[in-house]
Amino acid sequence: MNDTPHHNASDIPRGNWLDRFVPAWARPYARLMRLDRPIGTWLLLLPGWWALAMAMPPGNWPNPLWVALFGIGAILMRGAGCVINDLFDRDFDSKVARTADRPLASGAIRVRAALAFLAALLLISFGILVQFNLFAMAVGALSLALIVPYPLMKRITWWPQAWLGLTFNWGVLLGWAVVRGEIEPSAMVLYAAGFFWTLGYDTIYAHQDKEDDALVGIKSTARLLGANTRPWIAGFYIVCVALLSLSAWIAGIGWLFWIGLAAGVAHLIWQTATIDFDDPKDCLTKFRANRDFGLIIFLAAIAGRVVV
Repeated sequence: MNDTPHHNASDIPRGNWLDRFVPAWARPYARLMRLDRPIGTWLLLLPGWWALAMAMPPGNWPNPLWVALFGIGAILMRGAGCVINDLFDRDFDSKVARTADRPLASGAIRVRAALAFLAALLLISFGILVQFNLFAMAVGALSLALIVPYPLMKRITWWPQAWLGLTFNWGVLLGWAVVRGEIEPSAMVLYAAGFFWTLGYDTIYAHQDKEDDALVGIKSTARLLGANTRPWIAGFYIVCVALLSLSAWIAGIGWLFWIGLAAGVAHLIWQTATIDFDDPKDCLTKFRANRDFGLIIFLAAIAGRVVV
């Protein structure tokens, strides 16, 4: 396999707002954070927003300040996660067409500079975390125990998507802790729902790289499940919807939530039925579509709380 970058296969967009408006010296750092590819931020953020809405007392909107702080925090922590991931994966990335010209793999950013940048991102994130209660601060800090080892999972297990599910849905527990000052059973069920949602969408994502991953020895559920992926995706999404329903029922959410959930189910059925697992572009499209599912559930949760 040719180890040189294949720019036509790169996952880094060119000629977008980042190239037009960000100074040249800052562009590698913005790309290291994936600022020009916000889908990861959305998928990290939305479970936390679900919790901020569902944990509110009946008749109440989610606190707009908390919603905004979670948004900023998701940008920073997703960026920090990308730095950690690329530090671990820089040698692998240099051998994969889609990732060969990422800033660390290509040498545009040196390891020492990336570590300093990571420290800055974590420090600013901590400044956001201290706006919440002490219990929520502790819950938020614990997320680092999941974030740091994640890049290693694809080397040691066929289920790195499961570790990502534990990591990307931590915002559910944080959101519940922020609103209620504790983690209740409904929050744990909602966390589990997000976990199975992530198993589904990240397995779809991993199908983009299955050939390159096989060459460099990276494990994934896409490689493990292979031609049987579609029924597994359906199963993951069915369990996700069942757990969303259980969490909402325990939380006593209003009737409008169930209409929104039905719309979300239709969206997941569309994904599962139409995806072409051998077309990387279609896999990416379906993966990105999960932002819309997450927003549907967030809006449904708001409606179910406000309308009693």
